[in-house]
Amino acid sequence: MSDFLEFFSFADANIRYVTLGSVLLASSSAVVGCFTLLRKRALVGDAVAHAVLPGVCLAFILSGTKNPFILLIGAFVTGWISLVTIDYITSRSRIKEDTAIGLVLSVFFGIGILLLTSIQHSGNAAQSGLDKFLFGKAASLVGEDLIVFSAVAVLLLVTTLLFYKELKLLCFDEVYAKSIGFPVRSLELLLTTLTVFAVVVGIQAVGVVLMAAMLITPAAAARFWTERLGVMLVLAALIGAFSGISGAFVSYTAPAMPTGPWIVLIVSMIAIMSFALAPGRGWIARLLRQRRNEARILEENLLKLFYQLGEQQEDYYSNRTLASILERRNIPKKRALRGLKKLKRQGYITRHPEGWALTAEGETRGKRVVRLHRLWELYLTQYLQLASDHVHEDAETIEHIITPELEQKLMEELNYPALDPHQTRIP
Repeated sequence: MSDFLEFFSFADANIRYVTLGSVLLASSSAVVGCFTLLRKRALVGDAVAHAVLPGVCLAFILSGTKNPFILLIGAFVTGWISLVTIDYITSRSRIKEDTAIGLVLSVFFGIGILLLTSIQHSGNAAQSGLDKFLFGKAASLVGEDLIVFSAVAVLLLVTTLLFYKELKLLCFDEVYAKSIGFPVRSLELLLTTLTVFAVVVGIQAVGVVLMAAMLITPAAAARFWTERLGVMLVLAALIGAFSGISGAFVSYTAPAMPTGPWIVLIVSMIAIMSFALAPGRGWIARLLRQRRNEARILEENLLKLFYQLGEQQEDYYSNRTLASILERRNIPKKRALRGLKKLKRQGYITRHPEGWALTAEGETRGKRVVRLHRLWELYLTQYLQLASDHVHEDAETIEHIITPELEQKLMEELNYPALDPHQTRIP
């Protein structure tokens, strides 16, 4: 508790620098990463992260100093060149984008390692700590670093706000953007520049190796919680900021723990939780939705079967034994019993000593499923010219997803038919 209070009091200047720097780096990278993710260019961040290393080394060789502003300029130049190179290779050759990214990443990173090795053997005392760009140095941020990072982070956020509408259109409908006269190529270059800026800033915290996670992971986590881009940007920024604070706190309480990798680890845990727990798009939500759909299909198949048995005997409310149900429909006994019990609880069937029987509500629902099945069979035979003995399986699936609006449309298109392709009455 004492460590917690001491850390979040921010009385120590070093804590303020590390925490604020980590928050700015993580949140600004996350915002730009949203557009990169939506453009389906997630690997581009990894390529740029590795491509900035030769720029950092060249900037140091030319300036002889580790001034963060000069090093970031060098990183930006080579990072931007790498993205332009990827686009050039993709557009001017038959090489696919993923291959171009692999080529650029390996070549630029190899050059960076060669330059870094040369610097380390040059005897220049000022080169100490330059290798921190490989794995990050968030725990050693100082006021001078913070000024540069703050300026770049504000630039990223302000540019995103100013060009929000244009970037949104570029991500979701590039063809439409071209058709209404938007400068798509310029917007792509702007997004490229923002991506490079985000990577250049982020490598200070986590290094070139882990930067792709900082750029994409918060955006991927936020995407699971919303369908709106504005909300996604805010969520990604909050996730990035929280991971930055948390990583700095872990590094403070356990000095042997590096800040950058912990930031990535925390944001990855948030992403895994989002993948699993997000409503609507998460794994658990999808699994529950799948089970609900399976249960509904089972219920409708059972009600349809009850109705069809009633058609044969012209008595919809007679008792049906479990054996007669299983004889007509290949359903596991336990699953059929589970479905029948649920239908009983819902009031669609009743249980008697002699078996199971439809209620009025069950007869109405079963009739609708049978009607949809036969309408779809008729539609396939009339409009798609399919043979009547080839339409049953398709109708077995479609009958469960036809909405009332589509049902009315089918009735109108088929001119309110009385018989299906097998000359059976459509109820």
